[in-house]
Amino acid sequence: MNKTKTGPGRIVLFVDETRGHNHQSLGVARWVERLCGAEIYEIRVPSFSGLQRLRILKQQARHLGTASDAEIKDWLKTTGFALEEHADTLSDNTGTLYIATGNSSSPFCLALSRLFHGRSAVIMTPTVLETRLFDFAIVPLHDHPAPADNLITTLGAPNHIYYPELSAAAEQLFAPMKPFPKKVIALLLGGGDANYELTPDWVRFILPSLREATEKQGAALLVTTSRRTGAEADAAVESVLGGSPATRYLLLASRSQENPVPAMLGAATHVLVTEDSVSMASEAATAGFRVGLLRVEKKQSPLTKIRRQLGGGTAKFDALFAEMAARGLVDDLGRTPDFDAFLAPEVRKTDVPFNEAKRAAEWILSRWPQS
Repeated sequence: MNKTKTGPGRIVLFVDETRGHNHQSLGVARWVERLCGAEIYEIRVPSFSGLQRLRILKQQARHLGTASDAEIKDWLKTTGFALEEHADTLSDNTGTLYIATGNSSSPFCLALSRLFHGRSAVIMTPTVLETRLFDFAIVPLHDHPAPADNLITTLGAPNHIYYPELSAAAEQLFAPMKPFPKKVIALLLGGGDANYELTPDWVRFILPSLREATEKQGAALLVTTSRRTGAEADAAVESVLGGSPATRYLLLASRSQENPVPAMLGAATHVLVTEDSVSMASEAATAGFRVGLLRVEKKQSPLTKIRRQLGGGTAKFDALFAEMAARGLVDDLGRTPDFDAFLAPEVRKTDVPFNEAKRAAEWILSRWPQS
């Protein structure tokens, strides 16, 4: 790829324990790298929980936008972040772009970009820090952000999927299992979060019909779960699909930290994703698929019901998937999916271009100071 655009010479990614967050940051960073030749470095941020997380990332970090260099250094010391351990990566350089996704890493992105006079990019909307504090804010459209000069909205989540690399990833992972039949179904299962539940009962209700349709059509089934799926639902998935002759690959996230998604997308002709994972649906759409969306159970607490009534929670994700469906990126299969109909075509792909990481990277570079 021709690296002709003016941009940063160095990109520093702040990574946390959430794989989906890191994939969003890496997706944008790699496109900046491809377009202008920047070098990518990673820094893992300290991990906090409970009251310590509330104190450091919620209460103290909210003042970083107006903090002096000395106050930033004091805050970093409070977090346990040792500047001297990252001397090779951090330097006073206006040509460095700092990128973070989510609440755990964005305070470090803001603090260190200010301390070392680089430029900052935040992905998603931090709950404490305002997006106006960052040089670049990449925010999902379903968050309904107010328009601003430093902000771009994305449909779904930017991600690290790069189409030219998918076939090689598939060959590397699945070569011992080949040949595959003409139809290969990738099933990407998410899990419970603040809005959704993916329970063993759901698995036992929905997946037997997928198994039956896959076996009937002589297709191969490649399956992975996420860390949010949990051990009980993982066990149910294994019970339903593990003994099927169609199941050629089954990776349960409760037992493995590997990420087979790029390889699965490289091998698949059809992709199914549960609605709780905007990230995986976005990854599959970026790979060129018309994604089969599997509806799961919605949490029914008083708080979640209020959020839906106000247009938040699952209501905003329903709006997102409706927009993706309108653009030809998603097939909403409803509560009782007709898997025979979904699997009937030879492939379920789309010619609709969809690459939000690339679009965000191009937007950043269009605003980068010219040398």
